[in-house]
Amino acid sequence: MTELANPNDALLELGRLYQSRCDFGIAIKTLQQAADGFINERNIDKYLKCQNYLLSMYAQREDLESVRQTKERLQDLVLKEGFELSARIYYNLGVCACHKGQLDVGLDYFQKSLSLALATDDKSDICHAIHGLGYAYYSLERYPEALKEIYNLQVFFQILDLPDLKLSSQMLNGHILRKMKKYDQALEILWGCYDLVREQKSMVLYLSLLYGMALAYKDSGEFDMARMYLTLAKKSSDPENLRYLCRHIDVQLLELGGSKDADYDLVLDSVSNSVTEKKKGRVDFKNQFILLDMLRLFMKQPGAVYSKEILVRQVWKQDYNPAVHDNKIYVTIKRLRKLIEPDYDKPRYIFRAKNGYYLNKNARVLLEAN
Repeated sequence: MTELANPNDALLELGRLYQSRCDFGIAIKTLQQAADGFINERNIDKYLKCQNYLLSMYAQREDLESVRQTKERLQDLVLKEGFELSARIYYNLGVCACHKGQLDVGLDYFQKSLSLALATDDKSDICHAIHGLGYAYYSLERYPEALKEIYNLQVFFQILDLPDLKLSSQMLNGHILRKMKKYDQALEILWGCYDLVREQKSMVLYLSLLYGMALAYKDSGEFDMARMYLTLAKKSSDPENLRYLCRHIDVQLLELGGSKDADYDLVLDSVSNSVTEKKKGRVDFKNQFILLDMLRLFMKQPGAVYSKEILVRQVWKQDYNPAVHDNKIYVTIKRLRKLIEPDYDKPRYIFRAKNGYYLNKNARVLLEAN
């Protein structure tokens, strides 16, 4: 009889599979369970693998609070759990810092990671640290230094089987060359990534690759090709899990003048103060700025409940007085519903909660700001 595999290893592989399919909700739960199991086993290497995958999903969801909590847990491993500061811990701390926009801090962590990895001659840790340095230099717009680190990685990939890191470094290579205005080389590199993406069978990497190719075409002046790849990536992306990617695609499409209104239930253009509802089309607010301000507030955070006090303070810039404002809020909500709801008797956007009002969290909304 064959020995049963470690259940935590099975959870790790299952979590990676769900992540590659963009099923981030179940992937996060699965990988968190695996991480807890590895910590109980005192298996720090596999625990850090879990955290690395989790961090990439938190970044796509733009969940900076989870990134912060991950960094605190990593620090607690050293301060409270007694684990040594390893190259891989420094690498993950660098990833946390970069996701939070602390690029210089991230660069310092990656340099410490590389120093420790070289001291122990751990080839995998060396590669991760070099990749981290390349990403940090790229984000800091130090492109020649970033490219040097990526080329250093190519030597290791000739003898090491690190498919995830190899693909990620190739895509980063394409972005660096694009920023250096070497568009033909960038596109050649990115097109070469297609074979690797097929091997990985990862939807997240596939969509990221489409976005990278679109940027290269856009920067080289091939706007129709850029628009085509951006549109393809947009239609295939889950806006909840791939929030970071979708937001950047929207920005690029706006710059290219691409029409995205069909992808959203509600679009509020802050420049023209107009609103487009998917079924009703362009909605005429006739200079009703109070209604626009209230809708804009709701659209900033679908699903968030706004109390009467907050609505009065944010929309009317006044202190809440029940005798004055209760009826005013009720009438304003009613008027807003009549304007944007395709079926007033069956509202799909604005709802009442126990302590206020909110916009349906499942509504796909876009605030176009100048």
